[in-house]
Amino acid sequence: MSDPDRFTSRRSTVYASNGVVATSQPLASRAGLSILEAGGNAFDAAVATAAALNVVEPTSTGLGGDVFALYRTADGEVGAMRSCGGAPEGATIESVREAVAEEEGIDSSEAEMPFTGPHTVTVPGTARGWELTAEELGTMGLGELLGPAIEYATEGYPASELIAGSWAHAEDLFESEHARQAYLVDGERAPEVGERVRLPRLGESMRTIADRGADVVYEGEIAEAIAEEVQRAGGFMTVDDLAAFEPEFVDPVSTTYGGVEVYELPPNNQGLIALEALNVAEELGAGDYAPDDPEGIHRYAEAMKLAFHDGHRYITDPEYEDVPDLATKEYAARRAEEVGDRALSDVSFGVPNANAEDADTVLLTVADDEGNVVSYINSRFAGFGSGLVAGDTGIALQNRGASFSLDPDHPNHLEPGKRPFHTLVPAVARFDEDDWLAFGVMGGYMQPQGHLQVLTNVVDHDMPLQAALDRPRWRYLESGELAIEERFGNSVPTKLVRKGHDVRIAPPVRFGGAQAVRNRNGVLSAATEPRKDGTAIGF
Repeated sequence: MSDPDRFTSRRSTVYASNGVVATSQPLASRAGLSILEAGGNAFDAAVATAAALNVVEPTSTGLGGDVFALYRTADGEVGAMRSCGGAPEGATIESVREAVAEEEGIDSSEAEMPFTGPHTVTVPGTARGWELTAEELGTMGLGELLGPAIEYATEGYPASELIAGSWAHAEDLFESEHARQAYLVDGERAPEVGERVRLPRLGESMRTIADRGADVVYEGEIAEAIAEEVQRAGGFMTVDDLAAFEPEFVDPVSTTYGGVEVYELPPNNQGLIALEALNVAEELGAGDYAPDDPEGIHRYAEAMKLAFHDGHRYITDPEYEDVPDLATKEYAARRAEEVGDRALSDVSFGVPNANAEDADTVLLTVADDEGNVVSYINSRFAGFGSGLVAGDTGIALQNRGASFSLDPDHPNHLEPGKRPFHTLVPAVARFDEDDWLAFGVMGGYMQPQGHLQVLTNVVDHDMPLQAALDRPRWRYLESGELAIEERFGNSVPTKLVRKGHDVRIAPPVRFGGAQAVRNRNGVLSAATEPRKDGTAIGF
């Protein structure tokens, strides 16, 4: 297997005039670019790219998951799309406790939300989210946009390095024969690097969606296959649960940082965490220090710690609980008063039993010459998700419901129809009227931490996009440790330890996957994550 931790390649920011795409897989980038070249806009390309990623990076995303968008349109609208479903109507704390207890042979009072299996499957939002994006913001039909993905699935493609390595976990996860036949070579093993992969069952489902629309996933035979699969495994999903789902356009939440306006998704996503961290970091003057200065890193990190502490105690589905506005400057000023020269030791974060510290996601960004920029993110949560594949559809179902708590006093506790706490956060930033950045960083709780670091690299340190993504990163872990990449200078970890941080060195794969595009006065640029297989491309 290849070494995923090596960094020997040089990348530079991609510049173009007509359109740019940045993703974590080169074939998906090419799919998006082909749509732009055919006359589609950035939203068309985003859908086509996302669909292609379902095929060429199935370890991180799929039709059985959710999709979100943050965007700026050519006519100046800043908007957001949220397409994530909730728990089945039959999934109460009591019913899930009893089912888990029976499966595990324990008392129901001891049952906890599992990480995989039928009780972690929430209604997938992807298909209707793609369709809504295409119909309301794009210029092409969904059927045409699924073309590249269908071709990759039916004709095959060679597996890329990091994705092939991630695929191995499917060997243990998938137990049913139809799941193994859908995603393992000869039903037995993950593909090797460069080995040609075909996913004909998934391709046929995409062809059905292309011909008949997304409703087939929610009301037709694919919906029936999803409900049957979950129920066969002991879960509560029904076709009625699927049919009732609708995606939505929502108003972004925002703040300013260094004169730049930053837009994020509101709850049930963790966008407020990124905004609070930016506000606190600004209040602390973190950007006044050089990028490698431990004094600046300390301030950024403490701002992040405080934001996690707040966000992970309040953020949930706003239709079920009130979520305070954590993104105000006034609130940040009060929180910043708690930060001193030494690391705070009494602040913890993480939603108990949410299993969301690390997750597998695809985030892609696209910009076109009309002025559209979009950050588009798709995920099943952890790898191939719940371990369930819906019959012969090739659609692996997400385990996003693992983020629910079975503690009725927790704000993110399970309720019928409720959407779980969601880590996914695409973002857009406005530098001035004709200067817009669409960006994001994949990876569970790394996402808002990556937003803080990538954006401040650009705003505070005036880095080109690729340099901003290449910089070594840090991240807080649920354990309270401050993980950093070994590429930081030798004195950085020592000085952070002296400030009271519990520092550990972690491999690059723990620090997320960023993508970014920018339209700066009509000049398009793009950058891609050096810790992934992907590429930025333009024309």
